[in-house]
Amino acid sequence: MRGFHYSTLKDKKWDNEIVNYLSLIHEAKGKQIIYLKQKPEGIKHLVEIAKIQSTESSNSIEGIRTTETRLKQLMSQKTPPRNRDEKEIAGYRDALNVICENFEYIPLTPNYILQLHKIMFAYTDSSFGGSFKNVQNYISATDINGKSYTLFTPPAPYETPSAVQEICDELNRTLGEGKVDPLIAIPIFIHDFLCMHPFIDGNGRISRLLSTLLLYRCGYEIGKYISLEAKIAKDKDAYYDALELSQKGWYEEKDDPDPFIKYFLGTVMAAYRDFEDRMELAGHASIDTVTNAVMSRIGKFTKRDIAELCPSISASTVERHLKTLCNEGKISKNGGGRSTFYIRNI
Repeated sequence: MRGFHYSTLKDKKWDNEIVNYLSLIHEAKGKQIIYLKQKPEGIKHLVEIAKIQSTESSNSIEGIRTTETRLKQLMSQKTPPRNRDEKEIAGYRDALNVICENFEYIPLTPNYILQLHKIMFAYTDSSFGGSFKNVQNYISATDINGKSYTLFTPPAPYETPSAVQEICDELNRTLGEGKVDPLIAIPIFIHDFLCMHPFIDGNGRISRLLSTLLLYRCGYEIGKYISLEAKIAKDKDAYYDALELSQKGWYEEKDDPDPFIKYFLGTVMAAYRDFEDRMELAGHASIDTVTNAVMSRIGKFTKRDIAELCPSISASTVERHLKTLCNEGKISKNGGGRSTFYIRNI
């Protein structure tokens, strides 16, 4: 098994792209604090939207899905899960809630990681929830002809517990020393965790929960308001490409984590920009807010798209204002029912 030496990252020179990301995110973090003090309206609704999107997106990346109606019912805990997919969605919901409500009391240790994994599979009949893998697993990919092949072979089961312990200890030590930017150390930890693939199932989802936990604990709470998982789901090919590029030479400690770091930082920065855009819309009269949200869209959009941009406005008010904009000829309504969408005429 390779070694892990996160504290040596303080001596590494990062390229301009990474340095620029760090500068922009630090600045955006400061702006977020100011926005939250000045414009608290709609924040609670924004948090609920982010939770729904994070739960939906993190599971959909793994092919786990349900309908929009059932998702909302599951998130509000108004219905029990009906099938395997919904049981896993409910488990992710619970694990995410635990992190959002208690992150400052959840240290990074193998035991807490196992507990999050157990929560995630609590509704299923799986026997492996809360346990590290006991059989060898493989990271697979599919070629252009649809044929599956092994992309990467993670460490063996007997190596896994000590390896997870080591990266937890190493990250805790490095963050405690304060000499390495958390925005560098966290994606490297997540990359190593994904290369280890310590569970039979749920590795990707746990890695995204850990990303949220670690960012929160280091003061980067953007995921509370804008779903990072939704950003990943929109361009998951780029996520897998960055991970694959960074995995090469991992066993020999010759891997280059830069592609994954850049992807991670780019995702965080995109979330901060979305947050700033939504806060800029807040504070206007509701019709102006909806109009500004519409004007920010390119191509077709739905009522849900606009409602997410206007967290301080109820869905019924958004719908009423969209109808007004249609009557004024500023937008056009197309389709019907769940397939309804709008396009700008101006």
